[in-house]
Amino acid sequence: MLRSNDESLPGFARSIGRWAMTGLVINCIIGSGIFGLPGELNRLVKEASPIAMLAAGLLMASIMAPAAEVASQFSQPGGPYLYARRAFGRFVGLQIGWFSLLSSVAAGATIANLFVVYLAGELPSAAHGLTRTIILFGFVGIPAGINYFGVRKGAALSSTLVVAKILPLALIIGLGLGRFRLSFETIHVGEVLAPGWRNWLNALLLLMFAYQGFEYAIIPGGEVDNPRRTLPFALGAGLLVVVTVYSLLQFVTLATIGTSTSARSVADTATHLIGPMGGILTTVAVLISTGGANSSLMLDAPRLMFSLAAEREFPSVLARLHPRFHTPTLAIVIFALLVWLLAVSGGFFWLLAVTAAASMIMYISICAALIQLRRLHPQAEALRVPFGPALSVIGTIISLVLIAQLQLSQALLMIVTVLLATANWCWSARRLAKKSTSVTACTDD
Repeated sequence: MLRSNDESLPGFARSIGRWAMTGLVINCIIGSGIFGLPGELNRLVKEASPIAMLAAGLLMASIMAPAAEVASQFSQPGGPYLYARRAFGRFVGLQIGWFSLLSSVAAGATIANLFVVYLAGELPSAAHGLTRTIILFGFVGIPAGINYFGVRKGAALSSTLVVAKILPLALIIGLGLGRFRLSFETIHVGEVLAPGWRNWLNALLLLMFAYQGFEYAIIPGGEVDNPRRTLPFALGAGLLVVVTVYSLLQFVTLATIGTSTSARSVADTATHLIGPMGGILTTVAVLISTGGANSSLMLDAPRLMFSLAAEREFPSVLARLHPRFHTPTLAIVIFALLVWLLAVSGGFFWLLAVTAAASMIMYISICAALIQLRRLHPQAEALRVPFGPALSVIGTIISLVLIAQLQLSQALLMIVTVLLATANWCWSARRLAKKSTSVTACTDD
């Protein structure tokens, strides 16, 4: 297993087991987007929408499989940043580190804004002024505070919320399957081909955004018990659960309300199956779902800042662990503040596109790292994914197609991120050179 220059980043407690890690993966992927996706998917591919869900899951597997192999070779925190640094050196590693940080902060702000949007449906004052600011502060601050007091508590919160978020979806799916099990109709080839390739491409691009998020879950590798086995299992099991939930929910929606393009298609389905309480159930499910995704992000992302500091890329104060709780407490506080500030000031759809684009950069780096690490360490004790290089090429092509959808303002932010990472690299290199000169001078004396 590959390790950092600092062989044992001391103080971390390996408290995240196999099932807690699987919960993190599920929590990071299933946000609130699934509650609005079925209607848009119906618009694009109509009766073939459940097949589109399955197809997008298979496409995401071509990215997550290389991630499982690469992650199995590391036992430190950092995720894609750490993998890129080991495979391609400090400069490329820092670029990926900054994109990971951008994606994490933007994702947190996006989730927080979604929470407020849905809460405002029941409590209109939540969408405005000081009330909105206070609600956002609590939404970000509560899980950050729980994670401050130990990774075990943070993982327990994530596991609790992942169960709470899946139960309402499972109820809708169960009721739908029970009602329509005798009226199931097969989808004909003509119905699959009818939407045309352009609609299919747009549908798959949309769904790839819905399946992203696992890249945050693999960041806290330093606190995962037996990461070589746990991380691949969690990624595979997590994706299987998500594909199953997404596909069945799409099927039930299609069977219940047809090819409706309503933005509240899941709520409409729940109302049809349960009655007036269905809409309230859906709202509660969305609030829990966003809360679960946020709690996982508050556990995962601060470990990226810790890793950057431990590798001497960020100020070393961010690499300090609490003597009692063994958590990167300053990194947690700073990350939570960044998310809260961006959530207060940012717009949802713009943040969503930025999150997606930055994640695609991370996916490309993971796929490339698989090929490079196989070349550098052919005998490494790690999971070896069948057809790993071929899957990496497929994952890279998918990510490049998604990046090509960026608008100009979002592309400019990507360029700014590259420039910030480059400036950070220059600062870090100068700092290391100065330290090396100082050590040499002391030795000569």
